[in-house]
Amino acid sequence: MDKTHWKKEFNYEYMGSYSLPDGKDIVLTIKETKREQVIGQNGKKEDCFVCYFNESDKPMILNRTNCKTITKIHNTPYIEDWKGLQVQLGVDKVNAFGESVDALRIRNIKPKPLKPLNYSEQIAALRNCKTLQELQICFLGFTQSEKNATVSIKDEMKGLLQ
Repeated sequence: MDKTHWKKEFNYEYMGSYSLPDGKDIVLTIKETKREQVIGQNGKKEDCFVCYFNESDKPMILNRTNCKTITKIHNTPYIEDWKGLQVQLGVDKVNAFGESVDALRIRNIKPKPLKPLNYSEQIAALRNCKTLQELQICFLGFTQSEKNATVSIKDEMKGLLQ
C-alpha cells in the first residue's frame, strides 16, 4: 500500500524533502537557474535563487550548501554552465531552528549520464490514433516523462484529427 506524507497535502510551489518518492534519491537535469521572489508560508517576500529541472514541475530553492555541491561535483561555479547538468537529490537531517529536520540536498555525487530514452513506441501509438478520443486515452495512459517527451506529437495529432 502506498502511503502519502502529510506535507504532500499542501500546495507547496517548491520542492522539499517530502517531494522525493518514498524518500529515495532521484536524479534530475538542470533546466535553468534564476533569482526570483518567493513568498514564504508566513507571507513574507524574499529573493531566492531557484533551480528548475527538466523532469519536475516544481522548482527547488537553492541554498549556499546546494550551490557549493553543484560547483564541486561539476567543477564550475558559473550558473550559466549548469544548464543540462544532472544532480542527485536526497534528504539529509540538519539542525534548524533548534530541532533536527529533513532537508532536500544535492548529493556530493556526480550522477552517471542517463542514457537517452527512446519514445518511438509512444510516438507510433499517438500517430496510429484515428479519433480525438483514442488520442486522449492513449496520451493519458503515458507516464509523466512519456507525456513530456511526446506532447508536441500529441498536439500535432490533435490538430490533424479535429
